[in-house]
Amino acid sequence: MSKTIRIGHITPSSNTALEPLTYAMNEPLKHRMTHHFSRMTVTHLALSGSSEAQFQLEPMLAAARLLADAPLNAILWNGSSASWRGLENDVALCEAITRETGIAASTTTIAFCKTFRENSWRRIALAVPYTSDITGQIGVEYARQGFEVVGAASLGARENIEIGATDPEPIRRLLRAAAQSKPDCIAVVCTNFNATELVEEMETELGIPIVDSIAITFREACLMTGVDLAIPGWGQILAGN
Repeated sequence: MSKTIRIGHITPSSNTALEPLTYAMNEPLKHRMTHHFSRMTVTHLALSGSSEAQFQLEPMLAAARLLADAPLNAILWNGSSASWRGLENDVALCEAITRETGIAASTTTIAFCKTFRENSWRRIALAVPYTSDITGQIGVEYARQGFEVVGAASLGARENIEIGATDPEPIRRLLRAAAQSKPDCIAVVCTNFNATELVEEMETELGIPIVDSIAITFREACLMTGVDLAIPGWGQILAGN
């Protein structure tokens, strides 16, 4: 295999945020690491049968098989659905991907939990685009994993296209609202929600670490493949602080 590290990402089909942001974060590493994407159908987020059907194992494995036609060092599910569906779903997905392709796998939600534990962050506030029922279910799942959601701010969006089109100012307001609970960190749980470019600005304003889904998935890819992180401009998680 080439010395270039190649990362495969399984991506929601209606997502418009994570690919360009991943390329932007990767700019300092572009001669060492490349990113490659395979899509699967995801159009809306809800606690419903139609939404749940989007996240079944076989469509994700089909996307992983396409990625595995290329020489890759890791495959990641760049989506946060296990944050309300249950972490065990992502664990089973990673085991299935590695079993079928021989490639190490991880996910956004696994990366969240690892990062919280590494930093001893137990009191979490949520800043998310979702409806209140999904937001509440994330709190239930985080509690199952040993974390307490002490505050939550949500936009109430259901359609993923709408989420991806959110302007910066509503995201700033969400982050400020989440910060009112004085958590250990704020989790932005969605990989189609561009809080990513606001993290450094809002960490400075709020004085609270912000764990962004798109950035944390990028960080997980680097950790999986032994790439040292010290990338300024994206907040303390990617700066290596």
